[in-house]
Amino acid sequence: MAAGKDENLDRIERPDIEIGAVVKAKRLRFNKKPKTEVDIEGEPGVDRVSGSERENLPETVEPGVTYRDVRVRWRAAGKLRPPSRGDDDG
Repeated sequence: MAAGKDENLDRIERPDIEIGAVVKAKRLRFNKKPKTEVDIEGEPGVDRVSGSERENLPETVEPGVTYRDVRVRWRAAGKLRPPSRGDDDG
């Protein structure tokens, strides 16, 4: 499987938060192009990664096309950065 966003989905080890899913379908068809967005934020900062690995499904899907034997692995993960020594909160 190729990574969907040129990012290594497993780059962050032991994240503070992680959400993931795996979906399989014999047939999949979209009526319109999906709009997706992932945003991971944190204070004082966060290292983050999100993306998908796909089988038999292109990065940009076309409405009305039937995709067969589809498998998608999606993951979003974030790891909080420790506060710097100069922070007033710590």
